[in-house]
Amino acid sequence: MSDKKLLLGRYDFAGFSAFIMYSVCSFSIPLLIVGIGRELDFPIDDGGMSSGGGLHMLRSGAMMITLLICGWLAALWGKRVTMGSSIIMLGLGMLCCAFSQAYWMLLPGLLIAGLGEGVCEGIATPFVQDLHPDAPERYVNIAHSFWSVGTALAVLVSGGLLALGVNWRVILGVIGVLTLLSSLGFLWKENPRRPYPESGTKIDFRSIMKQSAAIVAVPRFWWCCLAMFFGAGAEFGLTFWSAAYIELNFRTGAWVAGLGTGVIALGMFTGRTIFGYYAKPGYLRYILLLSSLLTIPLTIILALLKPGMMPDAMLFTLLFTLLFACGVGIAPYWPTTQVYGVNAMPELDSTLLYVYFSAMGIPGCGFFTWLMGVTGDRWGLTGAIMVVPCCLLIFAAMIFIECWLLARRKPQLAANGQ
Repeated sequence: MSDKKLLLGRYDFAGFSAFIMYSVCSFSIPLLIVGIGRELDFPIDDGGMSSGGGLHMLRSGAMMITLLICGWLAALWGKRVTMGSSIIMLGLGMLCCAFSQAYWMLLPGLLIAGLGEGVCEGIATPFVQDLHPDAPERYVNIAHSFWSVGTALAVLVSGGLLALGVNWRVILGVIGVLTLLSSLGFLWKENPRRPYPESGTKIDFRSIMKQSAAIVAVPRFWWCCLAMFFGAGAEFGLTFWSAAYIELNFRTGAWVAGLGTGVIALGMFTGRTIFGYYAKPGYLRYILLLSSLLTIPLTIILALLKPGMMPDAMLFTLLFTLLFACGVGIAPYWPTTQVYGVNAMPELDSTLLYVYFSAMGIPGCGFFTWLMGVTGDRWGLTGAIMVVPCCLLIFAAMIFIECWLLARRKPQLAANGQ
């Protein structure tokens, strides 16, 4: 199948644009947070970190709501219209943020954007998958690679514009307009000869409720949900605050700070590629435990780095090396924990498990982003970054307890490759 020529059409490119703009919108606030805070009276370096973290906690709550109902929305309206509507919400949310005159005015904009992101998170992959039922894995991987394209664009372009003196409002406004334009790929009048292949699948709510009841009755499900909560918190907390940490702690420009976030994203891309190659069922627990244990000292060293400790060239070489290594280390938490949980409970519905695990990971992102802000206000940027190794330590302990101690009491699970 891999030697066949790629067959890409309008809706493939619409899907690619959705991944790009979803990524750009997700990274825009973290990259611009220092400038936003200074202008809207919650300076990150003077007691405003908890307010900055609260922005993403609100956004995460909105994402969780629509993630849980996105399947129903897709069945009601179709995936094409649902995806187009979610992209419109993303764009409108960014535009609202661009015109905000106070902190509280950011909140409705991020709420709207979060509602759109939750739908996009749940529907984007099956949207692409339905386009190519003969080779979904090939096209889905290609589509997901455009998330990294969006990350690179957000880091390089937004950081570069900030370095040139462009106001954050202009950047967010342009992002909002481009996001709205990308929705046309979904919502523009269809070619009747090449319509989007809606599956037409109807949701049986009685069946879903029965399957959900079976899932929540399993203690192991909740254990995996907690692991998702802490793992996602470590992953996104570091990603969200890295640009502000670099800009304020090392007194760099916005472009260099954004580049640090890009280095983490590059490390995550590399890590997921490597771990994906070795992600056989019997190896998942080793990947999760070793990656968390090895990343703990890296994040501690990152938190303790200070200007003047060594020559600047050596300091920034070490800083960006640590950021890349941390990106590699945090890469498997979200996807590998999900796969481990699904493999560990084969008698339960896998689709619902993936949705519920994501719905637990997203509030983890929001909570620990906020907690790092609160910690930063009290103990400085070093204290904020130290939340990450604490998350990783709890995550590693949970994986060890689940995969080794509890597994000994459930020998029948060995047949499942655990």
